[in-house]
Amino acid sequence: QVRLTESGGGSVQAGGSLRLSCVASGYTYASNCVGWFRKPPGKEREGIAAIYNGGGSPYYADSVKGRFAVSQGDAKNTLFLQMNRLEPEDTAMYYCAAYQGSLSCSWSLPRSYLYDYWGQGTQVTVSS
Repeated sequence: QVRLTESGGGSVQAGGSLRLSCVASGYTYASNCVGWFRKPPGKEREGIAAIYNGGGSPYYADSVKGRFAVSQGDAKNTLFLQMNRLEPEDTAMYYCAAYQGSLSCSWSLPRSYLYDYWGQGTQVTVSS
């Protein structure tokens, strides 16, 4: 079992920044990919950033590429999402998740149903 807890959401004006954190506990070493997803109001869940657990190249959805950055803390049990130049379209509930399968992070990120463990989410609201 892996438990994930997000924090860092809030309200910000367009152009601002936020940093989300996700603390993992449990069998975290068994995860292949760890990632961030978001669900805007009235829209489907979207995978936006993922990284191989323990290091490796990150992957991003086109909608956030160049503005968001995913990273892990030194202890590898914390996942971060640095969000810059936020836009109203970034308003959503943000979730971190862990995938324990063998597929690549780039392939699994658009397929959120593959992810095995999810946090409870943290709300991000961007006003214009």
